[in-house]
Amino acid sequence: MARGIEMRDAHFPGRAPIDAYGNGGFRFADMSHRGSILCLPSGIYGWEAVEGDALDTDLFARVLADAGGIEVLLVGTGRELRPLPAALKAALRAKGIGSDPMSTGAAVRTFNIMLSESRAVAAALIAV
Repeated sequence: MARGIEMRDAHFPGRAPIDAYGNGGFRFADMSHRGSILCLPSGIYGWEAVEGDALDTDLFARVLADAGGIEVLLVGTGRELRPLPAALKAALRAKGIGSDPMSTGAAVRTFNIMLSESRAVAAALIAV
């Protein structure tokens, strides 16, 4: 029986450094992904965030759900640094997660270093 194309959420089931970013996406683990990504202990996920979106708790629901293995969340806010709203910082803090917003490029570099040190780090990276 013929089946149509099955669309699934983009997910890489592991931790991997980010090899490259730009042109609207990221390269990691010999793959590429167009759009934003979440790098969590449970894997790397496609993320619906785009530059300029409101950074609210709904947008970070998967991060909050996967909080157990995260001590620090690096938030790549796009080309420019954008502060995180107080409500989002409070929601992360309530789950034991420290947050550090920065440009996406700085977040990628910092994530790779912290990952290589086996730190409990996660990243929410908005594509540029």
